[in-house]
Amino acid sequence: MTIIQDRNSDISHDYYRALAAKDARFDGVFFAGIRTTGIYCRPICRVKTPRQSSCVFFSSQAAAEAAGFRPCLRCRPELAPYDLQQNLAHAIWHKIAAGALNESGVEIFAKQVGLSSRQLRRVILQEFGVSPIELAQTQRLLFAKKLIQETQLSMTEIAFAAGFGSVRRFNALFETRYKMTPASIRRLALPSSPDQGITLRLAYRPPYAWDALLNYLHGRAMAGLEQVDLQRGLYRRSVQIEGKQGWIQVSHLPERQQLLLEIAPSLSKVLLPLLAKVRQQFDVEANPVAIAAHLQSDPRLAQQMMRTPGLRVPGSFDAFELAIRAILGQQVSVAGATTVSGRLVQKFGAPVTTPWSELAYHFPSPDYLARQSIDDIASIGVPRTRAATIHAFAVFSAAGGLQIPPNCSLHDLVMRLKALPGIGEWTAQYIAMRALRFSNAFPAGDLGLQKAVSVGMDSRCTEKQLLALADAWSPWRGYAALLLWQSLSVPQTEMN
Repeated sequence: MTIIQDRNSDISHDYYRALAAKDARFDGVFFAGIRTTGIYCRPICRVKTPRQSSCVFFSSQAAAEAAGFRPCLRCRPELAPYDLQQNLAHAIWHKIAAGALNESGVEIFAKQVGLSSRQLRRVILQEFGVSPIELAQTQRLLFAKKLIQETQLSMTEIAFAAGFGSVRRFNALFETRYKMTPASIRRLALPSSPDQGITLRLAYRPPYAWDALLNYLHGRAMAGLEQVDLQRGLYRRSVQIEGKQGWIQVSHLPERQQLLLEIAPSLSKVLLPLLAKVRQQFDVEANPVAIAAHLQSDPRLAQQMMRTPGLRVPGSFDAFELAIRAILGQQVSVAGATTVSGRLVQKFGAPVTTPWSELAYHFPSPDYLARQSIDDIASIGVPRTRAATIHAFAVFSAAGGLQIPPNCSLHDLVMRLKALPGIGEWTAQYIAMRALRFSNAFPAGDLGLQKAVSVGMDSRCTEKQLLALADAWSPWRGYAALLLWQSLSVPQTEMN
């Protein structure tokens, strides 16, 4: 879908009202091209609102740029949170935005997502109005623009970090598309030394329950790998990605409606895939207003949403890491699983040097864990049957088992995971919800969820009853689960 108002004039009118109101709920949902200036903006842009007759609305940055518009230097469209939609085209787009086409051509990428190249082109063209290559080029240019304006990386470093094969190609496409040179938009950054790291920002749609998310991660942080500082509102972890090692630190800028991401200089060449992982871990793309509108009809959920507006589903930086943590959490307390997870990291994780003594290891890779004996894994203090499950899952992951095609359904994924020894419905749903970002995943066998919906009842809700109740929460059952878990920390007198 290229030009929105050509399809639906009512939507065009609604979008103009959102533009005039600077409505953050629509940030990333549409972009406004201004005919009189040739610039396209986010709906929250603080410039004087143009006349409606001067505006043309697009569903993506790529569509706006294909129509000849340049990104606004003030509101910076590259900062906009992504429009999280549950369809094949957007699932493919997320892979392209993370750099999937930077190292491979359309033919290879199409095979990776389970389509023919012809099908891939058709899916992307129908949804975004551009070809896959044009979509990838827009993402590269916008990411390069972000790095130019937020970091002191050299133009050469920026070109390669954004996925360009050469600096010449980067400069040529930038000047052709934006009618200016990369150097002309560089802003002076604060003086910094190479050891201080790279600082980037990620915008989100408000509200954002940052404290609730940090508390959730704090209780599950693996010693040696992660650190959550509740007093300062910080999350830190070691990072190993595409052969590069380093660390990240994430904090909250509520006044800007952004997350602040600090990154080790050693990770400068993998910034694009790294940001995709951070977006996933902190659920940046969620649209809390739309989710709340769907779930608020249930009084139990509505009450908790009032306490924690903007509650996110904490994701994972690495799917394998989260899956192993979920297996270790089977039939034990959260605290117990966290303790054993820390032992696994310290026994099998590779040592790393970071500015913080608390971060001293990387999580072991699937290949490495697959080479360990079941008895060695059990030595961290888990039953041998669970160690066997961890070993089997490592073998499964090392063979590409967690590389899920975009058109994979939740049911198919759960069946695929449950085929592994020791993986039941609860574990499969939890992995789908947090590690693989299926918003409708729902571990109905969880005793905490059953307890949460049973407040005021004579007996505890069964798994079957909870599943029937959760039907009304689709397609956001994962968010309902987080709300219910959060409600367990509320005194019962407040719940009544």
